[in-house]
Amino acid sequence: MKKFGDFFGRYINVRSFPENVREGIISSLLIDSYKRWLTAEVSFPSLVKYDVLYGVEDSIKSCPALNLSNACLRPSFPSECFSLEYYGSLVNEIKRREASVNGSLKDSLPEVKDGRLIITLKHGGGDLLLSRHVDRQFSKLIYEEFGINMKVEFDGMLVTDKHSTAFIEHKKKAAEASRRKAVIEKNEDFETNMAAAPVKKTVSVRNGENLLPSYIPESVREIYGHFPKSKVNAVPISKITPDIGSAVIWGEIFSISVKETRDKQRKIYSIDITDYTSSITLKIIESVSQCKTLDKLCKGMSVMVKGNVEYDKYDREIVMRPRGIASVKQITVNDTAPEKRVELHLHTNMSAMDGVSSAESLVRRAAQWGHKAVAITDHGVAQAFPEAMNTAEALQKEGKEIKVIYGIEAYFVNDSVPAVKGSEKRDFSGEFISFDIETTGLSPTSERITEIGAVRIKNGEITDSFDTFVDPEKHIPNKITELTSITDDMVKNAPKEKEALQAFFKFCGENAVLVAHNADFDTSFIRIAAERSGMEFSNTYIDTVPMCRSMLKGIKNCKLDTVAKYLKLDKFHHHRACDDARVLGEIFIQLLQRLKEDTRAADIKDINTSLAGGDVKKMKSYHMIILVKNSTGLKNLYKLISKSHLDYFYRNPRIPKTELVKHREGLLVGSACEAGELYRAVFGGQPWKSLCDIASFYDYLEIQPLGNNQFMVREGMVPDVEKIKEFNRTIVKLGETLNKPVVATGDVHFLDPKDGQFRKILMFGQGYKDSEEQAPLYFRTTDEMLNEFEYLGKKKAHEVVVENTNLIADMTEEIRPIPKGTYPPFIEGAEEQLTNITWTRAKEVYGDPLPKIVKDRLDRELGSITKHGFSILYMTAQKLVADSVAHGYLVGSRGSVGSSFVANMAGISEVNPLQPHYICPNCKHSEFITDGSVGSGFDLPPKKCPVCGTEYNRDGHTIPFETFLGFDGDKTPDIDLNFSGEYQSQAHRYTEKLFGKDNVFKAGTIATVAEKTAIGFVKKYEEDKGLVLHRAEESRLAAGCTGVKRTTGQHPGGMVVVPKGMNVYDFCPVQHPANDQKSDSITTHFDFHSIHDTICKLDELGHDVPTIYRYLEDYTGIPVMKVSMSDPDVMSLFTSTKALGVKPEDIDSQTGTFSLPEVGTHFVRQMLIDSKPKTFSDLLQVSGLSHGTDVWLGNAQELIKNGTCTIAEVIGTRDSIMT
Repeated sequence: MKKFGDFFGRYINVRSFPENVREGIISSLLIDSYKRWLTAEVSFPSLVKYDVLYGVEDSIKSCPALNLSNACLRPSFPSECFSLEYYGSLVNEIKRREASVNGSLKDSLPEVKDGRLIITLKHGGGDLLLSRHVDRQFSKLIYEEFGINMKVEFDGMLVTDKHSTAFIEHKKKAAEASRRKAVIEKNEDFETNMAAAPVKKTVSVRNGENLLPSYIPESVREIYGHFPKSKVNAVPISKITPDIGSAVIWGEIFSISVKETRDKQRKIYSIDITDYTSSITLKIIESVSQCKTLDKLCKGMSVMVKGNVEYDKYDREIVMRPRGIASVKQITVNDTAPEKRVELHLHTNMSAMDGVSSAESLVRRAAQWGHKAVAITDHGVAQAFPEAMNTAEALQKEGKEIKVIYGIEAYFVNDSVPAVKGSEKRDFSGEFISFDIETTGLSPTSERITEIGAVRIKNGEITDSFDTFVDPEKHIPNKITELTSITDDMVKNAPKEKEALQAFFKFCGENAVLVAHNADFDTSFIRIAAERSGMEFSNTYIDTVPMCRSMLKGIKNCKLDTVAKYLKLDKFHHHRACDDARVLGEIFIQLLQRLKEDTRAADIKDINTSLAGGDVKKMKSYHMIILVKNSTGLKNLYKLISKSHLDYFYRNPRIPKTELVKHREGLLVGSACEAGELYRAVFGGQPWKSLCDIASFYDYLEIQPLGNNQFMVREGMVPDVEKIKEFNRTIVKLGETLNKPVVATGDVHFLDPKDGQFRKILMFGQGYKDSEEQAPLYFRTTDEMLNEFEYLGKKKAHEVVVENTNLIADMTEEIRPIPKGTYPPFIEGAEEQLTNITWTRAKEVYGDPLPKIVKDRLDRELGSITKHGFSILYMTAQKLVADSVAHGYLVGSRGSVGSSFVANMAGISEVNPLQPHYICPNCKHSEFITDGSVGSGFDLPPKKCPVCGTEYNRDGHTIPFETFLGFDGDKTPDIDLNFSGEYQSQAHRYTEKLFGKDNVFKAGTIATVAEKTAIGFVKKYEEDKGLVLHRAEESRLAAGCTGVKRTTGQHPGGMVVVPKGMNVYDFCPVQHPANDQKSDSITTHFDFHSIHDTICKLDELGHDVPTIYRYLEDYTGIPVMKVSMSDPDVMSLFTSTKALGVKPEDIDSQTGTFSLPEVGTHFVRQMLIDSKPKTFSDLLQVSGLSHGTDVWLGNAQELIKNGTCTIAEVIGTRDSIMT
């Protein structure tokens, strides 16, 4: 519930109102959108007279933002505030509600007598007041405002004079009321008269109104309440305001919660719906008998709702209370083209904080539209492959064929970029022109040169210089002036472009060899300016950036000022062409001298072959699409991904060209988006030959919709969209020239246009300034893509959209990114070892021959284990446990492995799953309790062996083997082990020793955006943008952001073992956790759950308890395993503190379990108090019920409290069901 001042303070100035008005609590708010009337119920802490309230109402009514015709406040006060002094305010309100009583109450006097309010009239009119039920109105008003039931009576002069002022005024008011009512009845409800425009039920092209989901008016079917029979137009939810009153909206249900009232007579529905402009909650309270249709509402269903918008004091939010609900169908989007495209550039939510849609939703959409294939190309990673694979296989079972093309959008580094471009030969002692330019921006096509600076180098010395401003004939942006200090005034009278170029070329002379830093940038401006001026530019040029990368070891970066500082050159005015050219000349002279001394190179033709590759991490990276053609290509891709994460990671996982060339077999390489090497070269105005050289490296070239690169127009990189079309035409021409297919791709980052909202919020959370300008990166139909490229001509558009994408898809085979089957590690003789260890230990404990119950259990378990090849997994765990025990640390088993008797006999698990029994440690005599009267052997009373008189050991917990390996015994074992935290790292090293270091990896994990984090992103966005979103809309937006990959990590103890004879690339790539290049750990690239059933994962977890055991044994000399599990004093700790020698009030606890693992928390201690466990098997029940949501609270707790069952009888574990 909001304070009056807080709520209305957004619309009017409330500071002039009394404090008790501002502190009032709004309990209800209703606005009639047709009459534009606002009614608010407000609880004030003290009396506020109506003349004050009327002034407040006038302020609200006159607020332009609210656009109201009237405002009415319904006050309430604490009952103790009622007094006769307030009578005048009550009269004023009665007069406002019933104007005809005006004269009758004039000069009247109130009196409270015997709980009644007696009003003494002075001017008659008592009969008139009674006929208008004014006495009841007074009673009702007093109850509304003070919560007091008070009968009202009139006394004094009661008879009305027909000629009196009061009577005449009453007649006038009554006539006016009748007239107004007639006018209102003439006006028809505008919603029921609004005609809905007919729309198609299926579209293949989304634009305008159909860009976001919309409904089909003809599909409206009433399902609850009363819905208009005529067609109605829905108001967008984003237009719903607190003052709109009644409205009609439509939306898709995305959340429903239903609660029953305490008396079980009514249901309360909270239904969140969205029309993708915003969201709102529908609040319905309905008797149970009337809820049949409401109970059919479900997530994903679309509804149209007519109702009142008001403030809900319980939700503290604006809600809609429906008067009528109708079901409605959405317009569907389908790919109806006879020949369908294939999407070859698509990102899932595994593209970290970039893609938002799951692989499943995207692959299913492709199949739904009838596309025969779809590519997965996340940024540098393959972590969506398993989900895509599982989705494709599920679709095939449903009869929908779809081929997944596996690939990535790589961060490509051309580490073989030549420093020298051109065919000119020149001795190092020859003449060179070191030059630099300043420009109005970055685009050589749309921006202009403002300064050219150059120096001549001969015999290793600077001999001459050149400098000129250039009139760009356009304004120099302020940010450029800040960088270069060149202003419009400085270039106003400078030579025009052609004149300046002529002077520069004259200074250079014939066949000049030019030198520049990041030469492609400078030469592209010179080349395009020369073309505009009708001049030729074909000079050989040298780029000093690759020379610096290769030759200057340990340099932070290769920016010009950084290089100058590294070489200890004098300070200079950076970003002025004249100074930059001079400093670059000095740098170039030193580089040539070093190259000559180190490699004996003497001519510029030797430079490219003399340079080493340089540091890949410092080179510029480009986007590149790499698709898998076959199984060889898959393995090569996994190698490339691994190398990019382990060896070349810098901000992103980089793939050098030299590595790609080595592992290119089985792969298709595409030129990618505007961040690709080819597109950047086209944008940079590189000469045709250079473009052909770059494009020739790729298997296919790529172009994308104009909207994808609209940011180039927005940021002034190109003058208009026509320039983007020109870039795409150039790429198409390159494809034709080189006979390479050109494909049109969508660079998909989300499924539908509506999902761009989620990416906008994620990008804003990462600090992107242009997050509001979301590119239309949604999954397009064939017709949508054909429309995008119609400027190429119908035939060419069909070629790039349909023919060539299918051509590339046909080049790829159907492959599985994770091989089918199970691939356990190899331990020679594992089956024989396990059998021998198990039988030997069983006979040591139970004697020879074994009791039938023991023999039968061993035979059954070993038969299943050996049949399905699980002996190796058992023996692996056995060896790990044995090694830990040999080093003095016990190992605790976790989870369902305790149901395996073989695990117990092999020393893997300390839990004996047989039925409760006595066993003599001396003569091996045993007694098994098979009638179910005892849940755990630890609960058996002490007893001596009747054969030899030795005290029996007690054990057995009645756990079926099926709990571990399933009813068919074919479920892959998941053996979780708790090692001492002090020994865990040694356990990991021992695993590497067992199977080889190259075959053991940490189990990788993937951290995604959690719900709370997503809410934080949404809240931050709201705050920055000054928005107030409905709580339902916040939830919807947050839900759309959850599940998006944030980073990677490692399982705390999971170790993945690759079998000998195979390597990890047969299963997945590898990387450092969270891409931490300082980490020694190497993890699986896939989340371990994805490969859990394919290769062996060992859970070698660290835990405090084994360490505690070690120190307890050291300090006491008592072996832990010799300690009785049936000590009554220990058992008493779970219900009493007596054994500790303290009282409950001494330690503020009724149990003595503070220091005991799992049972020391407040939650579990309360469970112990509620359940009163008496036996060890009861404690097992408590342990089972203390894990999981809604297992204890509102469930087992209630059953035990109500006496329905005891802790021993309630279902607390899987075993309770299976036995």
